Amino acid sequence: MRNLLIACNPSRADAISAAIELQKAFASTFSLYTISDVEIPGIAHVELTDLPDVELAIVLGGDGTTLRAAEVAHVRGVPLLGVNLGHVGFLSEVEESKISDVISAVLDKSYVIDPRITLKYEVSRDGKIVDTGWALNEVTVEREKATMVELFLEIDNRPISRWGCDGLICSTPTGSTAYAFSAGGPILWPEVDALVVLPISAHALFSRPLVISPTSKIVVGIESAEAILSADALRKFPLLAKDKVLVTKNAGVIQLAHLKNTSFSDRLVAKFKLPVEGWRGE
Repeated sequence: MRNLLIACNPSRADAISAAIELQKAFASTFSLYTISDVEIPGIAHVELTDLPDVELAIVLGGDGTTLRAAEVAHVRGVPLLGVNLGHVGFLSEVEESKISDVISAVLDKSYVIDPRITLKYEVSRDGKIVDTGWALNEVTVEREKATMVELFLEIDNRPISRWGCDGLICSTPTGSTAYAFSAGGPILWPEVDALVVLPISAHALFSRPLVISPTSKIVVGIESAEAILSADALRKFPLLAKDKVLVTKNAGVIQLAHLKNTSFSDRLVAKFKLPVEGWRGE
């Protein structure tokens, strides 16, 4: 028997229905597991630490569900194949209507792997590291209350700027279509090996997004009384004045699975419904 992980959003009835459909299709071929907080006959619920080796994780939900399932990919190196039951779905790009294609691709192992770079971060306080972590989309340092935060940005040990702002985003190419996009950052194609840094609503004459080398060291100094660090909006850590957040490219990658080789250009047009005919209808 082959091993397969099913991760689904337990609050969505359509995700549970899709999991039941997959269980029926895979029952004779796979031992099925889930770490999601849901009970489905034929799918064994286990903790991440008890999960056996699996060849693939099928994620049923939106990009938020995929980001939560990315913990498995990060810790265990399991590829993620996302079925989009949410809205835009850049990470979980397969639509629910194509779930039969998912079944065929998984049975035949005909899916393709798309490695994505990740970030790692360290928080230093009084010369000691007090928190570490990683992110697939972005690491943000943001205000925790109504008043803006004062942040000082350094790149490669050189000062760049000091901002009073709502926060600052450090993004991967994968995250460039997420929070960074909403904050006015550029879209990077996934194969571009670069990082994006941009302040959020900065009270400054210069507050442009920066595209920097993946080998660069990003240091964000906290100059206000407090702030909050957020990694993919999942892992959070409270920051205090004089804390320093170091963000760099992580050594590991997250493997996303696709049913076939697809063009990011086509996905971009489809997900954002871009008017490729132009305003003149050409």
